[in-house]
Amino acid sequence: MLYKSTRNSKKEVSAAKAIVKGISDDGGLFVPCSLPKISLDDLNMLKDKNYIERAVFILSKFLTDFTEQEIIDCVKGAYSNIKFSSKDIAKVLKLDEQIYMLELWHGPTCAFKDMALQLLPHLMKVSMKKQADGKQIAILVATSGDTGKAALEGFKNVEGTNIIVFYPQDGVSLMQKLQMVTQLGDNVDVCAIKGNFDDAQNGVKAIFTDSVIIDELFKNNVLFSSANSINWGRLVPQIVYYFSAYCDILKKFDITLGEEVNVVVPTGNFGNILSAYYGKKMGLPIKTFICASNKNNILTDFINTGIYDKNRSFYQTISPSMDILISSNLERLLYDIYDSDEAIKKLYSDLAKYGKFTIDDNVKFKIKSQFYGGFCDDGQTKKTICHIFKKYKYLCDTHTAVAVSVYNDYKKETGDETKTIIASTASPYKFTKDVLSSISGKTDCDDFAQLDELSKMTDTTAPKQLLNLKDAKIRFKNAIDKDDMKNYVLQKFTSK
Repeated sequence: MLYKSTRNSKKEVSAAKAIVKGISDDGGLFVPCSLPKISLDDLNMLKDKNYIERAVFILSKFLTDFTEQEIIDCVKGAYSNIKFSSKDIAKVLKLDEQIYMLELWHGPTCAFKDMALQLLPHLMKVSMKKQADGKQIAILVATSGDTGKAALEGFKNVEGTNIIVFYPQDGVSLMQKLQMVTQLGDNVDVCAIKGNFDDAQNGVKAIFTDSVIIDELFKNNVLFSSANSINWGRLVPQIVYYFSAYCDILKKFDITLGEEVNVVVPTGNFGNILSAYYGKKMGLPIKTFICASNKNNILTDFINTGIYDKNRSFYQTISPSMDILISSNLERLLYDIYDSDEAIKKLYSDLAKYGKFTIDDNVKFKIKSQFYGGFCDDGQTKKTICHIFKKYKYLCDTHTAVAVSVYNDYKKETGDETKTIIASTASPYKFTKDVLSSISGKTDCDDFAQLDELSKMTDTTAPKQLLNLKDAKIRFKNAIDKDDMKNYVLQKFTSK
């Protein structure tokens, strides 16, 4: 299995090189030259396996330059019961005859990013031995909230790596911020950006393709890589949990082998839903991808109009991990449909020059035939949290609620009764203030008292890793302008 850039399909690299580099030198994203096929017989076999065994089976199709034992060791290192509170790793709950909640937040940082970022450091370590020739790896991360903590936790004290996480100063929840700025580890650094997530993401991408910085780091025996979902090593573990969810429903509940399901994903950067799309292309029986956005509804508009236009207002919402206007992984979807690096270069040149691009009618039709785009605002998000709790006694966070709301709109609009998997992407306790006020209207107690209040009111338990933040020491207080990111990186990794 080899990988090529979305902006230069002629150059092919191994999985290890794609993982170490993170992003191609031309600014494109690495994608597999072909997707492996998973048969119904394979699914029938996998239904009787545990999550680790399923992950090894799927990943072995993509990481062909890894030995079988290397893959086994990586997967076992990532998904041990010490790190994940559920033995299922990715837990599936049935709410009613149509809805299955895929809980992806039972890892150490209480968000779905753990599913990939507990594995990526292991993949990176093996890949470094194959590709990095003894060099240090400088990992840069832009986060809208959850990726940062998950990356820090995954890479802390990993030999041969150093990691810097950039986050929007006023664009994450209190719990998300505390998780990052109190992070332990000798090789970690956290810095706030005076701007939004897109500013942080654009800054990181610019650094990755800056030849002056790359050369300067190379002189200091340092190579860049990324832990954002632009890195294929972040994306491929996410494919696994969609296969695993289908297998769990097949074994524990009431679908038949080969029966199609819908998938609903609350998404900003498009990586999570793209993983499900790749799963379908590999053979997973998925009917419709329901792409759920908050008030920053650029993906909704794109799916419905074929125009991607970032020239719009940016909103800070109660679902901050989706407060994004530049959805990086959309490039991979467009490349898959266009099958042309020239087309991708033209689209993203237009995006850089004019802040927007328009896809042709044929591509728009192909996307519309598989994807439904919808969104809801903060008011509807809070109503949905309350409704779901009253109806099912199920407590969901401010991102999962967006997915549920958009799914309800989809069902009303289409009448589709297909069984549906909804990606539940974060613990409700990461967004306690808004979840609590949605259910009770209470906003008058302090942030950590809110954890206790929500626990008592809903008969649920707050994760101990969030409770422990109350007494954690703040280690990182830096805040810089977005234009100073390059200098910040140079100072950290070179003698300048």
